[in-house]
Amino acid sequence: MTVERLLGLPMGTRVVVRHLIEGGERASDALGDLVARDDTTVVVQTRRGPEHIALADVLLCKPVPPPPQRRGARRPG
Repeated sequence: MTVERLLGLPMGTRVVVRHLIEGGERASDALGDLVARDDTTVVVQTRRGPEHIALADVLLCKPVPPPPQRRGARRPG
């Protein structure tokens, strides 16, 4: 998905965004809810907190389904 489509997604959409880090030396993925955006940045709310990502660093992005429901503890049996 292109950055233009990322900018068109509704706020709250769960997304994965692959983006450059460490001055473009490596890439990382941010998985979470799209919570903010402007002309140069998107913010993805991940489990570890908000991740601010420059649009210029975005390599790939796509909407993803909600996380699976957690199962209850197994009972010995």
